This record gives sequence, C-alpha cells and structure tokens, in this order.
Amino acid sequence: MNTIQVKEYLSTLQDKIIEQLERVDGKCFKREKWDRSEGGGGLSCVIEQGNVFERGGVNYSHVFGPGLPASATAARPELSGRSFEAMGVSIVLHPYNPYVPTIHLNVRFLEARKEGAESVWWFGGGMDLTPYYGFEEDAKHFHQTCKDSLQSYGSDYHKRYKKWCDKYFYLKHRNEPRGIGGIFFDDLSQPDFDTCFNITKSVGDHFLPAYIPILERRRNMSYGERELDFQAYRRGRYVEFNLVWDRGTLFGLQSGGRTESILMSLPPTVKWRYDWEPEQGSAESELYTDFLISKDWV
Repeated sequence: MNTIQVKEYLSTLQDKIIEQLERVDGKCFKREKWDRSEGGGGLSCVIEQGNVFERGGVNYSHVFGPGLPASATAARPELSGRSFEAMGVSIVLHPYNPYVPTIHLNVRFLEARKEGAESVWWFGGGMDLTPYYGFEEDAKHFHQTCKDSLQSYGSDYHKRYKKWCDKYFYLKHRNEPRGIGGIFFDDLSQPDFDTCFNITKSVGDHFLPAYIPILERRRNMSYGERELDFQAYRRGRYVEFNLVWDRGTLFGLQSGGRTESILMSLPPTVKWRYDWEPEQGSAESELYTDFLISKDWV
C-alpha cells in the first residue's frame, strides 16, 4: 500500500480538471490553501460568477486526526476510536445555463489505524449528473462514460455501482432522486490495494469525458426567466440532499474541516415553493416523468 501515490494522483487530478475547466469558462479559479488545527489541510479552488459557471469548486483535502467522526463509524462501529487519515478530491459545478446540468464528482481514500491492530483502509467515490431539463442524448453519454470507466474491471461493477448511486443520491423525504444518477461506491478494499486504486483513478479520469461534451452541447442554448426559475427550484433539492443526507458533508463538518470548502457544493441562487407541481406535458414535467426515474440508460 502506497498512500503517497494516492496523494500525488489526487493532486494531479485536481490540477488537470481545473486546467480544462478554466479553458472552457475563460475565467480562472481562485486558489486558497488552508490548514486544519487537528491535522492536515487542503487546497480549495473555486470559481464564482464566471462566464459559464455561476459557481464551481474543485477541492483537494488531506486530513488526519485521533478519532473517526460519527458519520464514518455509523456503519462500522468497530472502527470507533481509531485514528484516521483521509484524502480526496471533491467537485461540484453549477452552470448558469439551466440546460447545462449540475455535476458532482468525489474520489477519496481513508485509512483507520489502531496500535497493535492491522490498519483498515478503503476507497470511495463516484460521479452523478443533475439536469434541470432532460436530454436523452446527454443521459446516455454520461452513463456510457461511467460504464466505460469500470468496464475493464468486470462487467458487474457498473451494474452494482449504478444501483448504489441510484439508492444513495435519493431524497427519502421527497421520495425522488436528486438527478439521473451515475456511479457510486464506498468501502472498496477488495481484491487488493492496486486494483481498488486503479478503479478509483479510472473514475476520476473519466470525469472530463463524461461532462465536457454535454457542457459544450448545451452552453449556448437560449433560456429565459421560466428556465431560470425552474433551475432555482430544482437546486433546492440539491441543497436538501447535501445538508440532510450526504455523508461527505457530514464527515467534513464532524471532522472539523473547512466550512467554506465543504459548503461550496451549494448553489448560489435557490428557490423553494409550497407544494408546487409542473404543468402537465411541459418540459419541466418531462424531467420528472422521463428522467428522474430508475432506468438503465445504456
């Protein structure tokens, strides 16, 4: 096991993705290093009021401490009290144009240690797409790229990780998905370190091919107040999920992470309405009937 390689990969991934996104937007990300008093730190790279992105973050963190937070031990209580080291890259992009979907990626590694016992480690991550207006072409492209990222490791990986994503990015209190899913995995430690690391790298490396073609197809589409209003309404669901259900948000806050970096995932403009429903047969209604459903896109 070589955690230095993991750290080097994550740092390089952050740089590569920012470089491409800056070319697309034409505006530079603000880079801010931060230190965590309990141990570790990170590099937050954020763009706000760009030419394409209303807000976007490509954040790297590497933190450690004497005890795992509750969000990490809830499913594995036997790890309670162990010291930990965690590192990862987390990305959320909120574009201006309502026809361009929001996207999220996270790839991470965590190791829990205890004196006199074997260390426990695992990888996790995935990416998912949250459109405001659905396009079958985009959905198929995104899911095909997710499948491609896992194909060389076995045909069952994509099926399992897609199902896991559909289940995870689900607003239980709304009884609806956050978006059209993608892939998600956690606690990955089998069959061995190298395989798990390679799977995680492949997911990270497929982020740009999964998103940039969709972004380029939709970024110049015309839109008006109706589309912006619906985008702001649907962004409310994104906020609800991140603050109520997301384990990554909870881990960051419970472990004493940098709040500004953790909450950069929230969109800058959001609306809520009381008991609103879209007009039947409208493009907004089609998002619910044709895209926010469990479906095998590829």
